[in-house]
Amino acid sequence: MFVAASTECFADLPLDAALERLVDLEYNRVEIVLRERGNQLRPSQVHADLEAAVLACRETHRLTPVAYVADIEAEGQAYYDQFASICRLAKATKVVAITVPSGELGTPFNGEVERLRELVRIGSLDGVQVGLKTEIGRMSQDPATAAVLCDNVKGLCITLDPSHYVFGPNKSANYDQLFKYVCHLQLRDTTRDKLQVRVGQGEIEYGRLTTQLSKFRYNRALCVNILQTDDPDVDHFAEMRKMRLLLESLL
Repeated sequence: MFVAASTECFADLPLDAALERLVDLEYNRVEIVLRERGNQLRPSQVHADLEAAVLACRETHRLTPVAYVADIEAEGQAYYDQFASICRLAKATKVVAITVPSGELGTPFNGEVERLRELVRIGSLDGVQVGLKTEIGRMSQDPATAAVLCDNVKGLCITLDPSHYVFGPNKSANYDQLFKYVCHLQLRDTTRDKLQVRVGQGEIEYGRLTTQLSKFRYNRALCVNILQTDDPDVDHFAEMRKMRLLLESLL
């Protein structure tokens, strides 16, 4: 296992500036978020000019890309076309894991299975693993549902964000059944009443997470995903640095 950080930690900045901040914080691996409504690289841009996207994701100030997040807003065939381009980007930059959101609550189960099967099929063409993000407000907010989706979609993995099982409608839900599917991990500290709190003040058991994942030979990123807040009492840089040191101490 190794420590990484997400460009989403500096979502208000352009990609190049976000990468510089992570270098300043002494991270050396990065998860790059591709979000259509973001300030960084967008899925539609990747699809429109793959060569430029590959160049942007290689000029990372000595940071090694280890995962992508594909937050695509296109619909129909355009959705799959953009995902296919992101898979080609991943292959060109030697990245295996691509995170995708699960369907919103109320999405028909069979339709979600069909969508995920197609994503896994497309990803397999470029040696990519699709990780379904565990997230409040979506089908994966229930760990049992997330596990059933993985069981029904051969090759589907999980991007585990344990914060969404500590906070939210499934507070303190047991998600041990998901460890065998995990291909990527996103981390911040969390309480039952607040999704993000200062490092050390929450209920995320980092040691237990690494121990459980080790049982399934997980050897990938522990990715810091601490978002900027408007709280003037919170030093975002200090929190990012503290989390890096904490995770490195576990390895």
